[in-house]
Amino acid sequence: MTLGLTLGKYAPLHHGHQLVIERAIAENDHTIVVIYDAPQVTSVPLETRAGWIRTLYPSVEVILAKDGPTVVGKAPEITALHDAYLRQLLKGRDVTHFYSSEFYGHHVSQALGAVDCRVDEDRNQIPVSGTAIRQDPYRFRSYLDPIVYRDLVTRIVFLGAPSTGKTTIARELAKRLKTKWVPEFGREYWESHHVDRRLTLEQLAEIAVGHREREDEIIANANRYLFVDTDATTTYQFSLDYHGEAHPIVAELADTCRDRYRLCFVCDTDIPYDDTWDRSGEVHRQQFQKKIESDLVRRNIHFIKLSGSLERRVDRVIENLMALDS
Repeated sequence: MTLGLTLGKYAPLHHGHQLVIERAIAENDHTIVVIYDAPQVTSVPLETRAGWIRTLYPSVEVILAKDGPTVVGKAPEITALHDAYLRQLLKGRDVTHFYSSEFYGHHVSQALGAVDCRVDEDRNQIPVSGTAIRQDPYRFRSYLDPIVYRDLVTRIVFLGAPSTGKTTIARELAKRLKTKWVPEFGREYWESHHVDRRLTLEQLAEIAVGHREREDEIIANANRYLFVDTDATTTYQFSLDYHGEAHPIVAELADTCRDRYRLCFVCDTDIPYDDTWDRSGEVHRQQFQKKIESDLVRRNIHFIKLSGSLERRVDRVIENLMALDS
């Protein structure tokens, strides 16, 4: 039985890494991928990076190197440190083939008694590096699987009662920062499906799912940030408002919102109310706003209130984005 091994930080996982992994899978009975924690290199958590590999290659055994050496280089003391760590991590596993596209292929394969298998060492097949991608993921997104790229884009969500300026600010920020925004799917769905201004529990579930699908589609072409108009917590509140309960799918998707968005902004009701036929009035806007904010507190979702003019709101968002990147 042959046992293939490859390793890396996968920060992020790109097509060059995948070429190595796929070669190992094709040539061995079983394949192990060791993935190192690398907080000094990337802010993407180790579990997220491991999830990419598990999703794309279900047959692969993924081992997390949570306490692996962080120093790199060709000095004998450094290579010896890495070799010793790997032997301890693998606990005597009989690795027969070691796959890499790096200089360390030589010393690791020797340390493990494995065949040294180099894949595209000169980067002729996949001319890209993790360093280049980290500097400009949008430019090199063609070298990334969609499930990887979407985790490199920061999702920003705007919440608030109807007529609080969510659409306006999401669209404006996308324009200024040359990226994409996600319109509220529920608005479009409601206009086509409502009966006496109401939707069923099942239809509200379709809205929650459809909005998520739209996000995942649009994010593939977003540049650093994706600005999102409304999320499943708002659909949940509309369901309570209509029916006093929520479909399990809506409740489940609402529960995931705390970890789905990096920043949550609540647009204030201090702008004039746009009293169109499809809305329920200024009094209801104030009531619904309180419900949204109370629900976010209950879910332990931190939010930032946006008040004042559009320019003032945009400035506040950009200030928070800059703080994220600093």
